[in-house]
Amino acid sequence: MNAVTQVSEAVRTAEAVRTAEAVPGGAAVEDLLAAVRGGRTPQIPALVAALDQTQRRECLPALKALRKELRDEWSKEALASKGALLLAGAGCHTGPAGAATWLGARDFTSREWAKHPALAQLVAAQPVEWQIEVATRLADRPAPGWGWPLYPVIEAVVRRTGCAVPQNEAFVREWVERKRQGSGPRLTLVELLRADSFTPVLLPRVFELADIGGAMSLRFSPRPGDALTEAIAELAAAGELDRADLIDRCLARLLRGGKPADQRFFLDVLRALAPTPQEYAARVRDVLPLLDGLSVVAGHAQDVLAGLDEAGLIEPEALVEASAVVLFRAEKKLVRAQLGWLERAARRTPGRSGPVVLAAAEAFGHPDQALQERALNVVARHLRAAGEAVLPELRLAAEALNPAHHRRAGELFGAPVGDGDGDGDDPDTGWNELLPPAPQPLPLGPPIASAAELAQELSALLAADEPEPAVFERVLDGLVRQAHRDRAALAEALEPVRRVHPWDGVGRWHDCGPRDVLYVAAAVAGETPPRRVRDFLGGKGRSPLRGQNNTAQGTVLAARLEEAAWQVTADQPPYLLATPTDTTGALDPGTLVERLAGYQTAGVTPGRADLCAALLRVGPRADAGVLRAAEALTSPSGRWAAQWLRTGGLPDQPSDRVLFAPGRGSKHGHHYEERWWEDVRRVAVAQPGIGAGPKGPDGERLAPEFRALLEGTEPSVARVRTVANWIWRPTAHWAAMLPWHREELAARWLDHFAAGADRDERDAGRLLPTLAEAGGPAGLALHLALAYGLGARHVDDRTSAVDALLVLAARGDLDGAQLGRELGALVDCGAVKPNRLAASLTLAAGTGAYGTVWSVLGPALPVLLGGEGTSARGLGDLLALAADCARRTGARGPVAEVTATAEQGGSSRLVKEARALRDALAG
Repeated sequence: MNAVTQVSEAVRTAEAVRTAEAVPGGAAVEDLLAAVRGGRTPQIPALVAALDQTQRRECLPALKALRKELRDEWSKEALASKGALLLAGAGCHTGPAGAATWLGARDFTSREWAKHPALAQLVAAQPVEWQIEVATRLADRPAPGWGWPLYPVIEAVVRRTGCAVPQNEAFVREWVERKRQGSGPRLTLVELLRADSFTPVLLPRVFELADIGGAMSLRFSPRPGDALTEAIAELAAAGELDRADLIDRCLARLLRGGKPADQRFFLDVLRALAPTPQEYAARVRDVLPLLDGLSVVAGHAQDVLAGLDEAGLIEPEALVEASAVVLFRAEKKLVRAQLGWLERAARRTPGRSGPVVLAAAEAFGHPDQALQERALNVVARHLRAAGEAVLPELRLAAEALNPAHHRRAGELFGAPVGDGDGDGDDPDTGWNELLPPAPQPLPLGPPIASAAELAQELSALLAADEPEPAVFERVLDGLVRQAHRDRAALAEALEPVRRVHPWDGVGRWHDCGPRDVLYVAAAVAGETPPRRVRDFLGGKGRSPLRGQNNTAQGTVLAARLEEAAWQVTADQPPYLLATPTDTTGALDPGTLVERLAGYQTAGVTPGRADLCAALLRVGPRADAGVLRAAEALTSPSGRWAAQWLRTGGLPDQPSDRVLFAPGRGSKHGHHYEERWWEDVRRVAVAQPGIGAGPKGPDGERLAPEFRALLEGTEPSVARVRTVANWIWRPTAHWAAMLPWHREELAARWLDHFAAGADRDERDAGRLLPTLAEAGGPAGLALHLALAYGLGARHVDDRTSAVDALLVLAARGDLDGAQLGRELGALVDCGAVKPNRLAASLTLAAGTGAYGTVWSVLGPALPVLLGGEGTSARGLGDLLALAADCARRTGARGPVAEVTATAEQGGSSRLVKEARALRDALAG
């Protein structure tokens, strides 16, 4: 024990002695306090029992003081003392309310002290009424998500005293979880539940819990009866649980909805209970709404209702109600099954043909053309039995059919459908493409006017899941502006925000991001990092903003924040140069020249990072008036800006196509090692890099951080990625750094877009609309990124890719032929699955952009149908969509690969759709 520890222990002992001397019965109290400080937990119950009621109450102030003292201590000795303190405080609270509050405090329940056998011994020694009320109060408290150390104490009290079993959510969850745990030889789950008196009370409550299905679906062992579904069914069959009540609870739980894991678990329970047809028939009004639920739940409900209908146990109207729900679902399997149910019902009872054909007509509006045809076949087979009374409604419903079916529907229903010729083409006006209006960038808005307004915007930025670039830029500029006006007032206005959101450095595993603007706010208040800001800028120390996992973009942002932090404490310029003028991050050249003129008049030298960021944001074209104003600037920064604007700024870099296959070793003399995607084939790009941009008249170049941002890619960003994949996540802030160079951004982000397709990663697609709305050429890299996005694994990413596709088309920037060729190549090498691509392009066509989709599919078809590695799954859907687009837009002209596929033998979906497309292209 060192000297400091000895002095501290002596002071604590003296305090304990003084406290004990002030309390009657001081020797006993002193023994209790000494045991607590020494962490002698097993001795606590006996020491508490030696005190009378008065002595226990008078011990509480000393125990509370000790608790406060130990709150921030985490040494081995302190942890032992806290465990003993938990018991002593509980025993000295003679009132059950105070004891429950003490035991349930988070600083105690966050550890395992409550599991010590001595606590159960101490509680069992208290009066029965005290035990019951303490257990009841503890059971009503929310339990922590990592386990509940107090559960054994509560359970022991309930079993010992015979009081009412707690039924709150925390208690039920812990009870059922403990039944599933164990090690070594043990009873099966059903045997444990049968032997437990809590089971009839608590097991039905499981059906009311949310987010429990995943854990409850796990089996403890392969033995029969060791799965919860099996155990519930066996107890119900034996009459130990109310079977009818469990069926009702299952249906109610499924009707309530919830996460898929929950739905699947309770569906498994329902299947294990195996309700009879009569039991289901009595609950048909609870089964029908399940058709609108999770796909697997809807499928089960459909099977049950179809069986009840065939057995004559439900009213015929139930079939019509079910069809009205199912035929609008996207799942083809469910729609096909529903049409089959309708077919069987009409065959079994011809008198039901009228309602059957009208119900089948609900599928005329289904997005899948094959299902429309199937529904039309059902109607055709039973139209005679249905009679002429149904024709008016069928003619109206047929207007929703794809134009490919208009002619046949017109023949069946005795009146023209649509334009009557089956091609969907307006003979007078031709095809009218429906595209969204081309988006226009929104102005950033006026600067923040006051310190109070700045505090509000900073708080909103910190509260957002992903702050918008415009908000960040306004806040950063506002910090510099308001510090220039009145730094003390700004520091006072920011204090409430900084108390809620203190800046404690960039996390070790995090890139520097927008929320690190708090670094500048801390500098405003005079709270600098361990070294002075100027030391970081001068290279004398490592900036806390530049962690080991910083990306090139994060380093650029760190440079800007470091410079702003220095400026608010020293130079205090009136504003920043790099603040964009619109929400894409672009900076109007005229505005930059005006800002530089203001700096020159005030005699202020711009920050280097601020000036570099501003130059990267100005557009490539400045009008003659702006150039004349720039040439009039005499400061070094003004001359550099004038040179930059006159030469057009950063040059655009075209991308070269590279096919990367597994086992590839080198390209252009470079050796690539440890590819994280070596087991997949990809189409990638290579870029030589933008370099440092035009050299200024005084030899100026972009700062090193900004030059790193513009490095080339060979064949893609994987070569220069230095951080873990789960850290590397592009954001809209990165796009705002180069708002006129979306092709270069797409090249650097390409691996991430590709991973969304061939690695099933998530969230990259959401950045595609940002790139589509940015400036600069739309070349190979951008179209390739869009192609990967259209084939992404997750629906949200594919939807974002469709948005980007429509934006590019609306702006006139889409090269449909190039996109189609790249899509064909990606499908051929297996990086994109045809069924995912079909889903994306069908969504795009459904907005009215059939011409745009055909411009992509037409060039893709030769590769899709002629490629060696192309999977047939999903090609039928693509050909059906292509035929639909060709009919609607009047596209003509044979495609050799389509004709060759159509002439193949057999009646597969692929061949059938190829024939339909061939005929559509032939007019």
